[in-house]
Amino acid sequence: MEALKLSSIKKSFGPFDVLHGIDLTVEDGEFVIFVGPSGCGKSTLLRIIAGLEDATSGAVEIGGERVDTLPPAKRGIAMVFQTYALYPHLTVKGNMSLGLKQAGSAQSEIAERVATASKMLSLDPLLERRPAELSGGQRQRVAIGRALVRKPKLFLFDEPLSNLDAALRVNTRLEIARLHRELSATMIYVTHDQVEAMTLADRIVVMNAGRIEQIGSPMELYNKPANMFVAGFIGSPQMNFLDADALHVTGAKTLGIRPEHMSIDAVAGDLACEVVHIEQLGADTNLYLKSEKIGLLTARLFGEHYHAVGARVFVTFDKSKQHLFGDEGQRIAG
Repeated sequence: MEALKLSSIKKSFGPFDVLHGIDLTVEDGEFVIFVGPSGCGKSTLLRIIAGLEDATSGAVEIGGERVDTLPPAKRGIAMVFQTYALYPHLTVKGNMSLGLKQAGSAQSEIAERVATASKMLSLDPLLERRPAELSGGQRQRVAIGRALVRKPKLFLFDEPLSNLDAALRVNTRLEIARLHRELSATMIYVTHDQVEAMTLADRIVVMNAGRIEQIGSPMELYNKPANMFVAGFIGSPQMNFLDADALHVTGAKTLGIRPEHMSIDAVAGDLACEVVHIEQLGADTNLYLKSEKIGLLTARLFGEHYHAVGARVFVTFDKSKQHLFGDEGQRIAG
């Protein structure tokens, strides 16, 4: 069953076109993530789904019902914001139950839903605290719990982890993934962080300048990017883009090779390079190299490796992992 269907969604602010005809179908129970650089239109699209923005044209259907003219409260959605949006004067329990009270739900049903969500999110010891007494991670769990108690058709997440430190981001990401598995809920999630997208999504929607560049599973985007934009956005460090002619590769304008698909040797290889910088990350080592033939490139090596800045090394590409792109940056082979 289709949980969400977007048809030719366009959005303009005065003379400025922000979305250029977005078509997307999300199946029931899917976890779909919108990802892209700042200003690509991903948050605007989420707000149109939620009813917080009106599309200039196009149709939004949720659960088979067209909802363009319905206010957010009537769309069967629940939204988790980057800023938590908790009421400071209410307790955790009060924040989680407020929406149900406003909807006229019975006290017994409110208590049951809050208790269930609180247990799932390990909030039981915090129910009588106010937001000022909570950490950032705890506040975000309360915001998720407030969405959870509504039993929505769609969960919408707008960069929910952006305000958390690195450790809390990992923990909260695991919580969201676990909730998705347990609830089999349909979730739409916006982020600029491709690591979040790769680790959480069933499918990723890569956006750029108000258009969809590619839709696919994380590994589809990693292994078969549709164009150089997707290839460069997915994966860290970024894919190397090299002049195909300089490498005597015919039938392509650009050769793409990911840093992890290169090997380094001190004696021989495809390309002679000079080490210009090294990053020791423990589990990985990133080498930044300069070749007279093709310029700068990055190699990612597993484990600890030691190369002096200025040292001469040789790079060998994994030919089975290289990507070829044409004049317009579109994938043509590899």
